[in-house]
Amino acid sequence: MARRTPLKDMRNIGIIAHVDAGKTTTTERILYYTGRSYKIGEVHDGAATTDYMEQEQKRGITIQSAAVTVFWKDHQINVIDTPGHVDFTIEVNRSLRVLDGAVVVFDGVAGVEPQSETNWRLADNYNVPRMCYVNKMDRSGANFRRCVDMIINRLGARPMILSLPIGSEDNFRGLIDLVTMKALVWFSDEKDAQWEEWEITDDLAAKLKIEVKEDLDILRDIPKYRQELIDTALEQDDAAMEAYLDSGEDPSVDVLRKCIRKGTLGGGFTPVIAGSSFKNKGVPQMLDAVVWYLPSPMDVEAIKTVNEEGEVVGERICSDEEPFSALAFKVINNQFGALTFARVYSGVASKGMTLMNSTRGKRERIGRMVEVYAKDTNAIEECRAGDIIAFVSLAETETGDTLCDPASPVILERMKFPDPVISVSVEPKAKGDQEKLGSALGKMVRADPSLRLELDKETGQTILRGMGELHLEITIDRIRTEYGVDAVVGRPQVAYRETITSKIEHVYTHKKQTGGSGQFAEVKVIFEPKARGEGFEFVDAIVGGAVPREYIPAVGSGIEVQKEDGVLAGFPTVDFKATLVDGKYHDVDSSALAFEIAAKACFREAIRRANPVLLEPIMKVEVVTPENHLGDVIGDLNRRRGLILGQFERGMNLAVEAHVPLSEMFGFIGDLRSMTSGRATFTMEFSHYDPVPRNVADEVIASKAAA
Repeated sequence: MARRTPLKDMRNIGIIAHVDAGKTTTTERILYYTGRSYKIGEVHDGAATTDYMEQEQKRGITIQSAAVTVFWKDHQINVIDTPGHVDFTIEVNRSLRVLDGAVVVFDGVAGVEPQSETNWRLADNYNVPRMCYVNKMDRSGANFRRCVDMIINRLGARPMILSLPIGSEDNFRGLIDLVTMKALVWFSDEKDAQWEEWEITDDLAAKLKIEVKEDLDILRDIPKYRQELIDTALEQDDAAMEAYLDSGEDPSVDVLRKCIRKGTLGGGFTPVIAGSSFKNKGVPQMLDAVVWYLPSPMDVEAIKTVNEEGEVVGERICSDEEPFSALAFKVINNQFGALTFARVYSGVASKGMTLMNSTRGKRERIGRMVEVYAKDTNAIEECRAGDIIAFVSLAETETGDTLCDPASPVILERMKFPDPVISVSVEPKAKGDQEKLGSALGKMVRADPSLRLELDKETGQTILRGMGELHLEITIDRIRTEYGVDAVVGRPQVAYRETITSKIEHVYTHKKQTGGSGQFAEVKVIFEPKARGEGFEFVDAIVGGAVPREYIPAVGSGIEVQKEDGVLAGFPTVDFKATLVDGKYHDVDSSALAFEIAAKACFREAIRRANPVLLEPIMKVEVVTPENHLGDVIGDLNRRRGLILGQFERGMNLAVEAHVPLSEMFGFIGDLRSMTSGRATFTMEFSHYDPVPRNVADEVIASKAAA
């Protein structure tokens, strides 16, 4: 089968933003204008194509990223609509890992919001070229310049303004295209309304009845914005800059577009365009910008290949001619069974082939593969480099695994996932549903790497860990609706940690003599604290064979296991280094098991003398509130042991930023609604771990002991 779309004409993009900035509404317009859909579904009426889960329709938010494929001006665009809520950042993380470009949507009223910052950092981590779309210019309080200033100040970006709004709020009439120097004017908000191209004249504002000072200022400054665009774009091409300086004539549209594309792909600047998706203005222009300025699979760095330790050892070029390789970035369970989403980085795979899961050393036969359109699928016979597709019912493949040609095995760079910070106990409502619940939880955890499942050794309870209360609530709700199992959920628990604050050297001797051969091992270990967030490190500093080589891994393994059960309250111990410096062994009685037992006991005794402390997760909280409720909000955050970091304008309201312990945030939403008459909102994401105050730590330790 021949390639359907040349690689240079493919775009793999994500739509990313803060919750309620208009990502899904924008995606709906993309589907309509590209002819993929003949009606426009809205988020508020539960009919959006990409928000097809019951929980998404019920809450009016995106929970699970959804993929669709569209065509625009002979280009194939694979679009992934991602969630904006902080509890589902994992969806943005794994989507950005496999995308070549992104459209970052901003609310024209609120500007850069917390999750926009988080998503921007993720895009920086994966080196994803992006463009900004300032949406909702029709909303009351919309301010294009303020939004651009926030992109500079809060994201540290260098914006390249490609279009300016003509008017705002109820009088948002269209766009000034600074590349072609045309005014694009709409006279209707209907989805099929066509824009008119006008020349930019001095009486443009009068013709369109633009009267607000800020809007008039933007139109007055068109020459300044145009000059900035030319100067910034031509930095990318010395010859074009020289020709411009010599002739004094503006560069052609084609030259400008080539320079803007080069700067966007190289990270020199980020294109910014304006629009209103809900009022059907600016989406076709945004699609044009995706085609002109965002990368094809050939324009980005080749995917790195790694060894089993994760060290980079090579790369795989994006080409049909290379051996097949693909990265599984998501697994979902639906009416078709398990769907494993994969980004194909090289080569061609056909139905019926056998591929190697090189991450796990397993073989997978490709029975069916499909192109995904939100909840619907379309069977395909083959996939090629650059494609985003889904394999049906793979038995061994999970998120982050590599699928490749067995004759040319490689492991592609894996994704990093955040650790959960909150947990609940889960048990079936009906006693006979234990097995069904276990199966459902297993499938949910397999599909979402930010969920963890554990068994509490003391109580026998099943513990589900996640990124936030909403994350866990929706997971339990999905188990009920998708798997038909009702669960009883315990009160949310905080994922505390323990660490040490002093350096200690400790010797432990393990001796056991019974009827037959005995057990003997002696270890001398130095335990010392590390910086917060650095994790655990085991160092072998044995010289002269004091401990035989074959027993040293058992020492590291013993400490690794024992650190999960801390000495204060049984929470995992983190951020410390254990250095094995000396020991003794017996020719007959020593064994790997004896050294592992000695290491565990050494850890337990030493850590108690190393001034252990309890750590708690600290959340970065932002509350957006009307000014007249500001005092109440700050007072409540202080009462919750919050540290106020600052306050600033957010559209018509004020935003308060604070660090607050997670344990104090339970029930905050109810109190916030009560004190602000439901007018304030808040977002929360994990920031870091900090020591717990002594009085609070004593309570936590006592309650854990009593449990």
